[in-house]
Amino acid sequence: MAGTLPQHGSPKSGYSANNAAAVPAITQTDSRDKWSKKMDFLLSVIGFAVDLGNVWRFPYICYQNGGGAFLIPYILMAVFGGVPLFYMELALGQFHRTGAISIWKHICPIFKGIGYAICVIALYVSFYYNTIIAWALFYFYSSFSSILPWTNCDNVWNTPDCTNYFGVDNVTWTNSSRSPAEEFYTRNVLELHKASGLRDVGGVRWQLMLCLFLIFTIVYFSLWKGVRTSGKVVWVTATLPYIVLFILLIRGATLPGAWRGVVFYLKPQWDKLLETSVWVDAAAQIFFSLGPGFGVLLALSSYNPFTNNCYRDAIVTSLVNCLTSFVSGFVIFTVLGYMAEMRKVEVEDVAKDKGPSLLFITYPEAIANMMGSTFFAIIFFVMMITLGLDSTFGGLEAIITAVLDEYPDYFSHRRELFVLCLVVICFLGSLSTLTNGGAYVVKLLEEFGVGCSIIAVGFLEAIAVSWFYGIKRFSNDVQAMLGQAPGLFWRVCWVAISPAFLAYIIVSSLLKAPPLTLFDYKYPDWSITVGYIIGFSSFMWIPIYMVYKLVWTPGSLKQRLAVCLRPERTIPDIHADTLNMATMSQKDMNTSVCL
Repeated sequence: MAGTLPQHGSPKSGYSANNAAAVPAITQTDSRDKWSKKMDFLLSVIGFAVDLGNVWRFPYICYQNGGGAFLIPYILMAVFGGVPLFYMELALGQFHRTGAISIWKHICPIFKGIGYAICVIALYVSFYYNTIIAWALFYFYSSFSSILPWTNCDNVWNTPDCTNYFGVDNVTWTNSSRSPAEEFYTRNVLELHKASGLRDVGGVRWQLMLCLFLIFTIVYFSLWKGVRTSGKVVWVTATLPYIVLFILLIRGATLPGAWRGVVFYLKPQWDKLLETSVWVDAAAQIFFSLGPGFGVLLALSSYNPFTNNCYRDAIVTSLVNCLTSFVSGFVIFTVLGYMAEMRKVEVEDVAKDKGPSLLFITYPEAIANMMGSTFFAIIFFVMMITLGLDSTFGGLEAIITAVLDEYPDYFSHRRELFVLCLVVICFLGSLSTLTNGGAYVVKLLEEFGVGCSIIAVGFLEAIAVSWFYGIKRFSNDVQAMLGQAPGLFWRVCWVAISPAFLAYIIVSSLLKAPPLTLFDYKYPDWSITVGYIIGFSSFMWIPIYMVYKLVWTPGSLKQRLAVCLRPERTIPDIHADTLNMATMSQKDMNTSVCL
């Protein structure tokens, strides 16, 4: 894909000082943290973008939407929607060197509520996402056994419906049959049978609470000193999953029946391309996979040198992310083919699980019946934990950077204390997901706490930058950093295609909202209403701030609008004294350029 996209930017730009002649001379103050090495930044971005969803969501969506044929809409949506938005956010953060809240005074002050909405959404994500990592930690601890506990039906949590078909002849699998792995997950890890639903979620599981406490302890000591510590931690958490994926891929390819899974995964169903839902799923998958709109890319790139080649970074990290998703499909489906071979059923019957169930039921079940099952279980759940931690680092860093940059007088010298308070809030907010019915809460937060809210935020961000801030002004910013303005392809994507891409996802999601279910539990109507309230509770800060800004700005309505839409065009302090103002005309400096 990198070969087909327009190239620009100095080949020497980045962390080297050799490109001083290509761009205006830049100096930096020592007040803001900086990445120690370029790889610290790249691994942090890759670690955030490559998460658990790459392992469970992409393979499922791929086979569900036409197998190999799905790659066509996926690549198109990536090239024209996901990658341009990814590049835009990296460039914004690097140029303005500030977080998701205070950046809006440099872009379009009336949209500052977007920054607050991003922080609220990041909090909601932390309330449920770390619980999933805690489940993986519980499995990791349980894997230190010569016989994995989800191998047989002889445990205290098993029911008469438990059916073990591995190594057993003449086993009849019925609709009421439950595998040992499924009962371990639902009855021992989650204890869902002790909850009747969202009305009665039961008590807190102390084992999961301990796991979550350990997760947040790791998170705190990785983030408390800023990018100086998190940039070192990601050398382990971002690279280890690739080692494990490679090991699991080799093991999966050698299993009997693996080829059946691969054929099922990639066999093209060309008629699927005529279905609108396939294109919606492709657009949503690439958006949530790359992660523009979450404020993380703004935060991470704000610690870069001003002349870093963010264009190249966007292409490289996007490619790594998409290829990881594709390879993960082989890791998953070689094992599903093996399970179908063992059960003597079709791959489609085995691959009905999706989401976390794929990682906590289907894959562990296959691992438990391999040679060296303990080893493969341990490394698999280590991979899951590290994949999750990277994304948590990014999500919380988005909040930390945004708040510290917006309120430097209060928090600039109290980062450790602020991070501690934030981690405690996230831990307390996660308690409802640690109950017997916590999985129901996780599903609700995942669907409504993020969902359409973050897509709407990304849509408004793209509109604010391209239409109100002005594509010409933004292109000048990129030229100041890279020595060359973005090409026509990028400008057209930013102005028209990418916003249309996001609007398409929003409208399609609202018009065709499927019923929300988890296992055999159908979410009641009142819980869907609660979900919409949760979603609106983050998005509402955008109109609230708009009204606040208009009311408190002096002057007539026309004057107020002019002030609220015009950026405070002060070049960030770190390079205000040395940036060659000739790169931007005075007209660009003082007026809003709209297309």
